Amino acid sequence: MLTGKELILATKPFAKEIRWKSWYFTLTTFFMLIGSLLGTTEYFVPNIFVRILCSVFSALLLSRFFIIFHDYQHHTILRGSFIANIIFTIFGIYMITPPNIWKRSHDHHHNHNAKLFSASIGSFPIMTKQKFMEASKSERMVYLAVRHPINMFFAYFTTFMYGMCVQSFVSSPKRHWDSLLTLIIHFSIAAFLFVHFGPLTWFLTFFLPFFLSHMLGSYLFYAQHNFPGVTFKKNAEWNYTNAALESSSFMDLNPFMQWVTANIGFHHIHHLNSKIPFYRLPEAMAAIPELQVAKVTSLTPSDIVACLKLKVWDADQNRMIGFEELEMAK
Repeated sequence: MLTGKELILATKPFAKEIRWKSWYFTLTTFFMLIGSLLGTTEYFVPNIFVRILCSVFSALLLSRFFIIFHDYQHHTILRGSFIANIIFTIFGIYMITPPNIWKRSHDHHHNHNAKLFSASIGSFPIMTKQKFMEASKSERMVYLAVRHPINMFFAYFTTFMYGMCVQSFVSSPKRHWDSLLTLIIHFSIAAFLFVHFGPLTWFLTFFLPFFLSHMLGSYLFYAQHNFPGVTFKKNAEWNYTNAALESSSFMDLNPFMQWVTANIGFHHIHHLNSKIPFYRLPEAMAAIPELQVAKVTSLTPSDIVACLKLKVWDADQNRMIGFEELEMAK
């Protein structure tokens, strides 16, 4: 059985970009997104039901393109390309995810995934049962609010608009000036569509795709590191390889949703080696038996509920627990 550095080394052959594939998946997704967004407008598609379908499909394409953007931010694909840099910088601003704050927070997440006391930057916060019991009422409320399903449902406003833009700008205006610029551009586009094309076009072309894609993205990110069987370690006990395999899920999806999410469900492999392009993650899993022994979740209602029930880390039981066990501990 391969472990540690040996296992990481075994993934290196797959950490090589196939340049034409990177461009193919980037451009086909980009042009499908443009076409789908045009399909939400009355000018191109008079039928309201088709427009609604195009709006929902646009949300799915935004999710897919965001994950491709995420690979670019890891310097996994299209590194050094001037054109790719323009495309993904504009897309990051469009998705109210300024590339500067996104990359720094996400890099921190990869370097500290599943560490009990430093994993919350760029990720959902984790409290131990002891810390939660000792926390003030307001601290508990904030912690539970961030992890609450309502927060994920309204992630467009909470996680992205407020967290990525408002909070980052307020914390350091000089460093995160682009967060304010992103908000100004975002609201300007919204106002232009609303005034010149009406509320229905604004809703279908702009609001609904953003709302649905950010909601899906928020839950995916949550479930990738908050699922039954996940483990967290004190910083001194933390191990990079173990954190990837034991604290990152494999999300078992149907072929369509696997395409929509650009293989981000192979998250344990992505955390083991973020230089593997998204389109080579299934190939790596098929070739390396150790990667096939993964902690699995899915988008079935029962699995979603099981993930959302988890609230704090119980060090005594070495697992995440929910409200019922928290109440018993009082």
